[in-house]
Amino acid sequence: MNPAARGRFVSFEGGEGAGKSTQAKLLAERLTAAGRKIVLTREPGGSPGAEQIRKLLVEGEPERWSALAETLLFLAARADHVGRVIEPALAAGQWVICDRFADSTVVYQGVARGLGAERVRSLQKAAGALEPDLTIIVDVEPRAGLRRTQARGISENRFEQFDSGFHRQLREAFLDIARQEPQRCVVVDGSRSVETVAADIWRIVTERLA
Repeated sequence: MNPAARGRFVSFEGGEGAGKSTQAKLLAERLTAAGRKIVLTREPGGSPGAEQIRKLLVEGEPERWSALAETLLFLAARADHVGRVIEPALAAGQWVICDRFADSTVVYQGVARGLGAERVRSLQKAAGALEPDLTIIVDVEPRAGLRRTQARGISENRFEQFDSGFHRQLREAFLDIARQEPQRCVVVDGSRSVETVAADIWRIVTERLA
């Protein structure tokens, strides 16, 4: 790749326990082996300031924040993350692989928490819009995903504590985004083995971004 060329931006999306983090890491490793310079990052987080905000968002009781307050915290974290990590990496010709990005805010806060998808999109534009070149939505049945997260036993489980209706809305909203934006989004069945899903994702990336 021409080092002067802008890098590629790939985001991973999906509900709780879908396997996004694992697949983002595997894709980053495979791209690195293929000679690409990679930045593997996540949201909320990814920069020192955003990681501090992350703790406020993913720990504690479900109703810790109103939907609006929660959205504004996510956007503050994203502004720091994009400005300090993502944009500089893309400008330097690196590939950025991000575990969650703007679609999660639309789905979690806009749809499932009831703030309104279009309202969230408007707030995101005001904070500075950046769209991935490719978004991979890893899809699993919500109960199966939550069983995976419970087995991990981590403290960052605030969103996992919301009721089953919340998690069903997440899944449907992600699938709806995929239907609306097929040029950017691809849905991958995350219920299969890690290796099978990874092979599927590698095929998608090479076909779409080669």
